[in-house]
Amino acid sequence: MGASVAGLSAAETLRRQGFDGTLTLVGRERHLPYDRPPLSKQLLTGAWQPEQVTLRRPADLAALGLDLRLGTPASALCTSTRTVTLTDGTELPYDGLVIATGVRPRRLPWCGTPGVHVLRDLDDALALRDRLAAGGRLVVVGAGFLGAEAAGAARSLGMAVTLVEPAPVPLAHAVGEQVGTHLTRLHRDHGVDVRTATKVTGITTTTAGHATGVRLSDGTTVPADDILVAVGSHPNTEWLRGSGLDLTDGVGCDEYSAAAPGVYAAGDVARWFNPLFGTAMRVEHRTNAAEQAMAAARNLLDPGQRKPFTPVPYFWSDQYDTRIQAFGHLRGHEEARLIDGDPADGRFLVAYRTGRVVTGALSLGMPPRALRPWRTAIATGTEWRDAF
Repeated sequence: MGASVAGLSAAETLRRQGFDGTLTLVGRERHLPYDRPPLSKQLLTGAWQPEQVTLRRPADLAALGLDLRLGTPASALCTSTRTVTLTDGTELPYDGLVIATGVRPRRLPWCGTPGVHVLRDLDDALALRDRLAAGGRLVVVGAGFLGAEAAGAARSLGMAVTLVEPAPVPLAHAVGEQVGTHLTRLHRDHGVDVRTATKVTGITTTTAGHATGVRLSDGTTVPADDILVAVGSHPNTEWLRGSGLDLTDGVGCDEYSAAAPGVYAAGDVARWFNPLFGTAMRVEHRTNAAEQAMAAARNLLDPGQRKPFTPVPYFWSDQYDTRIQAFGHLRGHEEARLIDGDPADGRFLVAYRTGRVVTGALSLGMPPRALRPWRTAIATGTEWRDAF
C-alpha cells in the first residue's frame, strides 16, 4: 500500500528476489511513482519539469508486471481475513502486505483558503510554483527543513519571503542551537525576513476570500500574496483503524519492520525499533524509505532468514548553495560539539552524543568525505570519549 519511493522499492525488491506472483501496487495519487525531495527545490523553482521527478519510465514499471492501482487508496485492513479494501469497494486478498502510505501535511484552521498552500505532493508543488514570481510576497509558516527549502527556492526567484517560526531557534530540537542559529543567519543573509519566537494567530483576506497576509502573536501583520504552511506531518494511518495494529505515531513495528503476521511497514509511516540506537523511531527521509522498503520486502519473502533493520539514518537538505548532510539519530541528543570548520566560514561539522556514545553527525558546506568516518563511529557504537 503506497506508490511512492517505499512502495516502489518494495515491489522492485520482491521481483529481484524471485517473487513471480501477483504484485499489486496501490496509490492515492494518479501520478506514476515520483521522487519527493525535488518538489521543494528544483521543481518549485522551475529548474525541473514534472517528468523529471518520475522515478521510473512506464516501460520499466511495465517490466515489473504490476497490478497498478493508482488514484484508489486503501480504506481498510482486515488482518484476520488478510484483505485490504479500497475506496472504490474493491477487496484485495494478500499473502503478504507492505504498508507504505507515508504522511500528509499538518493543517492549520485556515488551510483551504485560496492563497494558502501546503507542500507534500506533486500537485501541491505545481500549484505553489504557479504563484511564485519575482516581486511577489510569500509567507512560510514553519522553519523546518521543508519550509526553509521552500523559502530559499522562492527567494532565489526574487520574491519577498517571510519565514515565521514559533521556536526561538529553528530546528534546535533536531540539530541543536548552533546549527539552527547558523541556518537562521543563512536565510537572513539571503534576504529572508526570519521571524522567530512568533506564532501565527490568523490570516487576513480580501472580501472575495483570498489570503492577503498573516497576523502574528506580536501584534504585527505581514502582507502576503501567498502563504505556505509547513508545520509538520501526520502519518497516514486512518485507514488502519480497527485493524488491531499499533497506530501510535505511525505503524508500530518490531526490529524487522513487521507490524503483524505477514504485515510490514516501511518509509515515513513506519515506526520501528532500531536496535542500533535502542529506541523506536520514525524517519521521514527519502533514503530511509527506500532502504527500509527493501529490507521489509526481503523479510516478508523469506521469514526464516529475517534480519533486523538497523540503519544509520541519513538525510540531506539543499538551501541556496549550501548542502546540509547528517547521519544518525539527532533528536533527543544530550550534547552537540563543533568538530571541524567554523560557522563563520559557512563550513563546519558537528557531532552529537546521547548517553555515552556518538549518535549523530552533521556537516554544512563540507565535502562528503568529512562525514564518512562519523557514520562508521555511529554504526559501531563508538563511545564519545574515544571519538576525538
